[in-house]
Amino acid sequence: MQYSEIMVRYGELSTKGKNRRSFIDRLAHNVRKSLHQFPNLVVKAHRDRMHLQLHGENSEAVMTSLKKVFGIQNFSPSIRVERDIEAVKECALEMIKDQFSDGMTFKINTRRSDHDFKFDTNEMNDILGGYILKNLPGISVKMKAPDLKLRVEVRKNGIFLSSQTINGAGGLPVGTAGKAMMMLSGGIDSPVAAYLAMKRGVEIEMVHFFSPPYTSEQALNKAKELTAKLTPYVGHIKFIEVPFTEIQETVKHDVPSGYLMTVQRRFMLRIAALLAKRRDGLAIFNGESLGQVASQTLESMLAINDVTTMPILRPVVSMDKNEIIKIAQEIDTFDLSIKPFEDCCTIFAPPSPKTKPRLNKARDYEARLDIDGLIERAVTGIKISEIKNGETFLNQQENKFAELL
Repeated sequence: MQYSEIMVRYGELSTKGKNRRSFIDRLAHNVRKSLHQFPNLVVKAHRDRMHLQLHGENSEAVMTSLKKVFGIQNFSPSIRVERDIEAVKECALEMIKDQFSDGMTFKINTRRSDHDFKFDTNEMNDILGGYILKNLPGISVKMKAPDLKLRVEVRKNGIFLSSQTINGAGGLPVGTAGKAMMMLSGGIDSPVAAYLAMKRGVEIEMVHFFSPPYTSEQALNKAKELTAKLTPYVGHIKFIEVPFTEIQETVKHDVPSGYLMTVQRRFMLRIAALLAKRRDGLAIFNGESLGQVASQTLESMLAINDVTTMPILRPVVSMDKNEIIKIAQEIDTFDLSIKPFEDCCTIFAPPSPKTKPRLNKARDYEARLDIDGLIERAVTGIKISEIKNGETFLNQQENKFAELL
């Protein structure tokens, strides 16, 4: 069936009061970015609904992408019919027939934004319902919880019919809750944390630490590919590459092995906080899950968080690994996350890291280092790029190589 538009119903936006317009505008912006590969698509965002005019674009492909955009409760593909009651009757019958099997029930639900149309909502319901009953044996009307519901919307530019309601991603439009830095590794947890942050409306910028030659170009591309997996939810995401080699080498040389991980992460957090301040970020997100590894105990978090007063948010902190894996599989990051490219968090991992590091010791060991100089040189080498929906960074050869490792 060739649809002419998709009608979008907003999710939590209905509770936003005076801010509603800004939420709707942001959602429209995100929809346009997420669906940029459909050049003929026109997005019209109104107070109560959003209308995506297809102009010949593939409705199934558009709906597949639309399902991932946060801030949408549900949507319905619609067919536009001229304002002629006979044409509307024929289209209504065809749409019901397309989904009907013997014994099903149905209901007509008409709305009129054009009150000059010659039939009111009750008359439209009666006319269309009667026509379907007469021409489709075996069907019956049911007002509460019918098997099929035909929505009819009368507007000045035509009459729009829809018979499907498809669930959206829910949540809030990305960007309506402010901006934050997301500390992205190459593992399972941080992409899930990024996904959950975006679902609550946070615009994230990925901060990825890499340490050539200890980490390869393929490992960096893996982090970019993970970011690309999350772009359908918003359209595009900024990716910030932070060179971390000098810091890691210095820490390994000058800090006792038990405190390597603690001091390294203190540097990472300082840099993430610095980037947030420079780029108007309000918080830092990471993928830490309490007790999962040595650096994710409460004692470690206390010793690491000491370097900044900026809020550090951990969406997966109370989840067990199976819960995190389930979400990773749902958002299609799991198979990529487990590819065995090296990670700068693990290349210098000590054999026995402190699970309960003492804050005063972490400070003392760090005081021996040129903290400001190391951070300044790392930040000077930063590269920032924009990753868009549909981009890829790992080619087939690199994927096969990872599978052999």
